[in-house]
Parts: sequence; structure tokens; C-alpha cells
Amino acid sequence: MVIAAAAALAAGALNAMAGGGTLLLYPALLALGLPAVSANLHCSVALCPGYLGAAYAQREALRTQRSRLLLLAPAALVGGGAGGWLLLHTGERAFGQLVPWLILLASLALAVQNRVRGWLAGREGAAQSRSSAVALMLPLLLAAIYAGYFGAGVSVILLAVLGLAYSDAFTRLNALKQALALAANGGAVLLFVARAPVDWSLIVVLAANALVGGFIGGRLAQRVRPESLRRIVVVLGLALAAWYFYRLHNGTGT
Repeated sequence: MVIAAAAALAAGALNAMAGGGTLLLYPALLALGLPAVSANLHCSVALCPGYLGAAYAQREALRTQRSRLLLLAPAALVGGGAGGWLLLHTGERAFGQLVPWLILLASLALAVQNRVRGWLAGREGAAQSRSSAVALMLPLLLAAIYAGYFGAGVSVILLAVLGLAYSDAFTRLNALKQALALAANGGAVLLFVARAPVDWSLIVVLAANALVGGFIGGRLAQRVRPESLRRIVVVLGLALAAWYFYRLHNGTGT
């Protein structure tokens, strides 16, 4: 419990400062002996309050985007639930074989985060149409399914997806991304709570420490360079992916 609490504290702080906290907490739970699927769903449930806090913190930027939320949030909720359902119906062995690829995808997403932000800033003020917003639904649904299934790095993926349809200020798109990430994660978590065997004593420890970590990370965000932290997390994620690929190649699993 002490090790799990420390990992959740660090994950919450990292999410607040640079993102990628799942890449700390999930491997820690694996190392503590939780099966791959169980570690993933405990991670999702424990970090869900962080998405709620992030969306609440940017509520002012969301109040003028209610029409977008009404259009997109249901798709994100359904997609997250579908991703959670897929996770619960994926065997431990099959999911363990996917873990290195999922961690690699999350690491690459974090690596291009600044490029995505720069691209969004360059599109600000460009023309957009209602048809482009409707065309957004399929990539949004796919991103939400990924969020419910694994979720690490989903914030960057959602930002890129939103940039396909909306040319808006980054702060507004970032707030919308937080709300959609909450909807997608929430859809999966509701399913996990109802259908999966959840260790609530572990969840309470993880969630409480993730919240404290998020508070600490928010305070430190002005003093620490997020880009330096992000690079460390990307390197860590790539190293973890390489390690898990090595273990799979040698038949020892994740």
C-alpha cells in the first residue's frame, strides 16, 4: 500500500505538471503483482477524480461551449464505456501482449504534444464548418474507446482530434478536451464499478494520493519546466515498452 500510494502521488503530480501519470502508476501496480487488466482498471478508477478536477478548474472556458459539449460528450461517454467493455472482455494474456504497444503509443503521443499545440495555435481563426464537426464524431469515438481501454496519452490524442474540426483558442480546446476526457474515462469507470472486481481499499489509497499529488503538482507547475518532465516521462515510457517487449519475446509476459 505504501508503494502504491507513492506511485499514485507521483502520478497525480505528474499529470498536473506535464501529463503521463498513467505511465508511472500502471507499471507500479504491475510490479506489485496485480494482473495486467486489473492494474489497468484500478488505474483508471483511481485517476478519474483528476479528470473531474481538471474539468472543474476550466469551467469558465466550458460555459461558452455548451453546444459542443452536448454534441460530443455523449459520444465520448459511449466510446469510453465501449473501451471499458473491450478491456473486461480481453483476456489477461492478450492484454499483456498489447501492453508494450499501448505504452509505446502513449509515449509517442506525449512526445508530440508540443507539436500538436503548435498546430492548434496555427489553426486558430481558420474557417470551420458544421460538416467538419459532424465528421469529428468517428475519430472522437475511436479516441474515447482508447481512453476507456487504456487511456495513457489520451489528452494529446483528444486535442489532435478536436483540432480536426475546431479552429479555436488553445485554452478553449484544452478545456473541451478535459471535459471529453472526463466523459470517456467516466464511461469506463461506471462499467468497471458495476461489472469488475474492484479492490476499494486500494482504490481509496490510490485516489486520495493522486488528488494530493495533483494539488502538489499544481503548486509546483510554475517552478518546474513541464517540458523537461515530459521528456523524462517519454524516455521512461519508451524504456518500459522496450522492457515489456523483451519480456514478451522471452515468454515471461508483462
